[in-house]
Amino acid sequence: MSIGLVGIKTGMTRVFDESGTSIPVTVINIDSNRVSQIKTIERDGYSAVQIAYGHQKESRLNKATLGHYKKSNISPAKGQVEFRVNELEDNISVGSDIKVDTFKAGEHVDISGKTLGKGFQGGVKRHHFKTQDATHGNSISHRALGSTGQCQDPGRVFKGKKMPGHLGNVNRTIQNLTIVKIMPDENIMLVKGSIPGHKGSVVVIKPTEKKYTAKEIFSEKEEVKVVDNHDESTEALDSSATKDTNLDHNSSVTETDSSNEDKDKENQESKNE
Repeated sequence: MSIGLVGIKTGMTRVFDESGTSIPVTVINIDSNRVSQIKTIERDGYSAVQIAYGHQKESRLNKATLGHYKKSNISPAKGQVEFRVNELEDNISVGSDIKVDTFKAGEHVDISGKTLGKGFQGGVKRHHFKTQDATHGNSISHRALGSTGQCQDPGRVFKGKKMPGHLGNVNRTIQNLTIVKIMPDENIMLVKGSIPGHKGSVVVIKPTEKKYTAKEIFSEKEEVKVVDNHDESTEALDSSATKDTNLDHNSSVTETDSSNEDKDKENQESKNE
């Protein structure tokens, strides 16, 4: 499948597999996903499916948004999320519902959400700076940054310098999360591990973009590397052995020729005497 789902983070719990191992999972409630618009290359310049999620009172929406929902023949929603697609599936049409069972247990997904806001924080908590000495003359600068620049040249603090500031409340994506269980009757998905956001926050679930884990990629590269090195070393040994054989043969021929020349000279001298 090419499109995803929009859910609400309910919280975390744990489940047990057949061997009795405890697995920490995040509970995600898929809140009334329905197709509000289908975008095409001919009309919009790109292909995408717009998913509306949740329910909202009409009094809290403006006329343009209400008209968009009425045109799609769906109830007012809390918001919309677009998913880029290459090809549309046959069962996707404006107004159709997208259920949680479009994903299967065991599949891998990428989940995006907004992290917890921590407010204004210092460099130690925000950037994991090392603290200064607790004693030895240091009285008030235990968690201070230290130097933030140079002297009169350049006479300024460079852009991008890690300093105290607002921490959290940014979009983050956790990749390659495993779906532990799908509960179609309750519209609930259990995902192994934690995801960004607080309880009740909106999260976007997409099919994973990575087909292999880092361990699998590393093992495949190692196998190929070993085979290539073996072939190259074998060819190098064969070529070096051939060169050595040719050198030995050439040296033996040279020695034979020189010995024959010495014998001819001795015979010629004896005849002259």
